[in-house]
Amino acid sequence: MQIQNSKNKFKRILLKLSGEALEGAQGYGIDPQRLSVYAEEIKSVVDAGVQVAVVIGGGNIYRGLQGMGEGMDRVQGDYMGMLATVINSMAIQAALEKTGVNVKLLSGLAIEPICEAMSRRKAICHLEKGEVVVIAAGTGNPYFTTDSASALRAIEIKADAILKGTRVDGIYTADPEKDQLAVKYDALTYDEAYEKGLKIMDLTAFTLCRENMMPIVVFNMNQEGNLLKLISGEAIGTVVS
Repeated sequence: MQIQNSKNKFKRILLKLSGEALEGAQGYGIDPQRLSVYAEEIKSVVDAGVQVAVVIGGGNIYRGLQGMGEGMDRVQGDYMGMLATVINSMAIQAALEKTGVNVKLLSGLAIEPICEAMSRRKAICHLEKGEVVVIAAGTGNPYFTTDSASALRAIEIKADAILKGTRVDGIYTADPEKDQLAVKYDALTYDEAYEKGLKIMDLTAFTLCRENMMPIVVFNMNQEGNLLKLISGEAIGTVVS
């Protein structure tokens, strides 16, 4: 069983990453350098005694809604998007294993011999052994995003919080990359975030978090050391609770 560090703010987290985050500077696919950096960031918190589950999107490879624009059936497109998340999850698994971290790949879709079907008991068992659990293929159902999957999986495994890694350092009144006057929020309630129309997650995911009192922390994953600082209790990003 993994030994916990009592100084950590979180003992068990679900880290949500976008598929686009893996594009890095190349703007498409999977950037090996970005993948390596993310693996080291995750390893740092595992070494600190935190139990980590990861859910990653597939937008760098394929989006289900993209298929609709091309005249494809929504359900078929969504399943293709799920398979894109499996590819990204396998990449994260390989990068983490390269650093010496033990990883278990579970999935909303069982794809032998690549990954087993997601099971709450199985995931918690691996987390308690100190293994990183990467959960692929969303919820395994069409019409649900990886945001919804991350909310569902976080609740299932009884995570302390969802840490949503982005390329900005929190939630703002407007897009800080487009509006220089945008102001950052340090903390928000679920109701405040909803009333202000802040697009933190899709509505299904956000509602799941609100109804189950699952905190969401939005932070800059691309800033080296931020993940470790966050779990150590530093005021990083924006907290929605």
